[in-house]
Amino acid sequence: MRVNDFPAGCVTIALCYHEARMDPISTTTPLFSVVIGVYNDWGPLDQCLRSLAQQIDGPSFEVIVVDDGSREAAPKFISYWTRSYPLTIVRQSHAGIAEARNRGVRTSRGSVLVFVDADCKFQPDCLVTLSTTVTQSPQYSCFQLHLVGDCSGIVGRTEELRLITLQNHLLQSNGCIRYLNTAGFAIRRARVDIEGGVFDPVAVRAEDTLLLANLIKTGELPLFVPNATVQHAIPLSLIDCFRKDIRSAHLDARTYDVIAAKGVRFRVGQQERLRMVLSMWKTSAQHSIGRSAWFVLAARQAPRLIVLFLRNVTPWGCRRRARSNQTHTEIHDKTGSE
Repeated sequence: MRVNDFPAGCVTIALCYHEARMDPISTTTPLFSVVIGVYNDWGPLDQCLRSLAQQIDGPSFEVIVVDDGSREAAPKFISYWTRSYPLTIVRQSHAGIAEARNRGVRTSRGSVLVFVDADCKFQPDCLVTLSTTVTQSPQYSCFQLHLVGDCSGIVGRTEELRLITLQNHLLQSNGCIRYLNTAGFAIRRARVDIEGGVFDPVAVRAEDTLLLANLIKTGELPLFVPNATVQHAIPLSLIDCFRKDIRSAHLDARTYDVIAAKGVRFRVGQQERLRMVLSMWKTSAQHSIGRSAWFVLAARQAPRLIVLFLRNVTPWGCRRRARSNQTHTEIHDKTGSE
C-alpha cells in the first residue's frame, strides 16, 4: 500500500492534560506506528514528516507526534502531511522524551512500533526494507535501523564518524548489534507492555541505553537492518552541540547509575576503547568526513568522560561501583548517543 492510499484529513489532536481518548482513524491496523517525540523542534520535524511521505511502495503506517510541552503548539503546516498518511498529534505537559514516547505507544495501533527523532529523515526505501526484514525474521522482536549523518557540515560529519564507528564495532557475527539508538529503532508491539511503557521515565537522558540494558537482561539484542537507513541531521551549531554535551553529561551519568542499580554493568576495556579511537581516526581519512571531525568528536566526548570519571572516584561513586560488582550481565558502553 502506498501512503497516498490513505484518506486525507486523518489527523487527531488529543490533549493529554485530560487523558482524552482519540477515535480510531481507520478500521485497518497499520503495520508500523511511527512515534516521534517533539520538544520545540517543529522545523526539523517537518523534514522528517516529508521523508515519510516520500516512502516508495511502503507498507501501511501511521504517524504519532507527541508534543512534550513545547512553548508553542504544533504549527498548522504540520497538518499538511495528513494528505499523505494518518497523523495524530498528542500534546502533553513537559515530562521528558521517555514519557512522551510512552504516550505515543499508548496511542498507537501498529503491529510494530518505530521510534525516530524529530531531526531524522527516512531514506525513500526505509520502511519497505524494514517491513521485509520484520516479516522474514519472526524470531527477532527488536530492530536497529542503519543510522547515517548529514555530511554537509562539520556537525553532521562528526555524527557520521561516530555512527560508522559504533555500528561497525558493535555489530555481532549473527547480525545483531550491541547498540540501540532511538533515532531509528523498531520493536514488535507484542514484545512490550503497552500501558507500562517501553521506556523508563526515570531516564531523562540515555533512555535508549537503559532500554538496551533491559533487553540484554532478557537475553536479547536488536537485529541490525543495514539497508533500512535513517539520516540523523542534527540542526544544532557546533557551539550549541558543545553546550548540549556539557548539560547532558550529568544526566547520562545518572542513567548509568540506574543501570548499575539494576545489576547491569557497562565495561569497556582500555584495549577496546583504543581500537575504537584508532578506527575513528582511519575512518576520518575519508574525504567526505575529514580529520577535523575526529578532533571535534574527541572534544565532544570529553565532558561525558570527565563526569563519568569523577563520579567513579568519589566516595559515593566507589560505593555504587562496589554494588555493581555483583552483576551477572555485561554490556558495552555506547560511547555517547545523541
